[in-house]
Amino acid sequence: MSDPTLSWGSYSPTQRNLFSPTEEHEMLRSMVAEFTTEHVEPQAEEFDEKECLNLDLFRSLGELGLLGVTIPAEDGGAGMDTIAAVIVHEELSKSDPGFCLAYLAHSMLFVNNFYYCSTAEQRERYLEKVLTGEWVGAMGMSEPGYGTDVVGMQTTAVRDGDNYVLNGVKTWITNGPEGHVFLVYAKTDGRISAFIVDRDCPGFTTSPHIPKMGMRSSSMSELIFDDCVIPASNLLGDEGQGLHHMMRNLEIERLTLAAMSTGIAERCLDVMIRYGEERIAFGQPINRFGQIQKYIADSFAMTQAARCLVYQVAHNVAPGIRNRIGSDAAKLFAAPVGKQVADNAMQVMGGAGYCREFPLERLLRDAKLLEIGGGTLESHQKNLTKDLTRLFAG
Repeated sequence: MSDPTLSWGSYSPTQRNLFSPTEEHEMLRSMVAEFTTEHVEPQAEEFDEKECLNLDLFRSLGELGLLGVTIPAEDGGAGMDTIAAVIVHEELSKSDPGFCLAYLAHSMLFVNNFYYCSTAEQRERYLEKVLTGEWVGAMGMSEPGYGTDVVGMQTTAVRDGDNYVLNGVKTWITNGPEGHVFLVYAKTDGRISAFIVDRDCPGFTTSPHIPKMGMRSSSMSELIFDDCVIPASNLLGDEGQGLHHMMRNLEIERLTLAAMSTGIAERCLDVMIRYGEERIAFGQPINRFGQIQKYIADSFAMTQAARCLVYQVAHNVAPGIRNRIGSDAAKLFAAPVGKQVADNAMQVMGGAGYCREFPLERLLRDAKLLEIGGGTLESHQKNLTKDLTRLFAG
């Protein structure tokens, strides 16, 4: 029988304040956890094999109000904060990180980004459709030769009367195959600007789905602009402001990606703890052996350390509050944790963990993306060194 005094919350009197600081956050976590158990978990293996997004399930998130979790209530969103966004991504990723990645690409990379750099007229045209999930959104930033080196992008937008004409290719775009509307970065006179591109704009196409190692329940493609014509009213902000919009939104993107890693780690930790008690070897549960104890204890410690950093930073990120050092540090530290804990869990389970009967092999495949997407580990190291040097030695 479990000891109620040994709940994860009992070792720190501040844990609830950090991870669920208000009753509203606690209720959100309970709602998403229940939704994940009842609806996300049963379909995870199926859509990993199909390598596509479960659109019906995705639109269920719109019915729950989660597609606009950070959008003010007066404009149809949930009116919540960065901590809420972290909670949703952490809980969804315990069952299906690939599905959660599609959610992130829509709710963070498109909806949150779009809202905070759009006009009232632009919101009138697009916001309701993406908040309900009628339209799937995505963002186009990376290019075949320019990932981390985003400033070197080659996609261009040239003003032509009442329109802009876009030329170039974006790649590795989550939700590309299913997307209806895209927030796209392109250069205008050498400076990065942001635009909205509808799927039916002349000259716009997407490539076939790009097969992936993991995160297979979200799909990915190229966005191809061949003299793509969009109305000038689809420019977000002013010309040359795109880099500012991009950098601001990267902070919440990196925190939610980090939260996906902690969600993966929590699920894998739960699996290995249960298995360690149930699996009998040499006449006793395997959690009596020192090496198994090391895997479990180390996994718990690194998971909780990562969660503490992610949530601490989330308390200090908002539309008007920048925290590049914190968001870089959180993703740099947390992103490898999901992969490491998944690997530890597989070692605890041995051959059973390697088989598809258990979710570990899928979670391990999914976890790797978090060390690459939204900024590689090396880019976070570069950013942190540069920013810390400027802060303390500049």
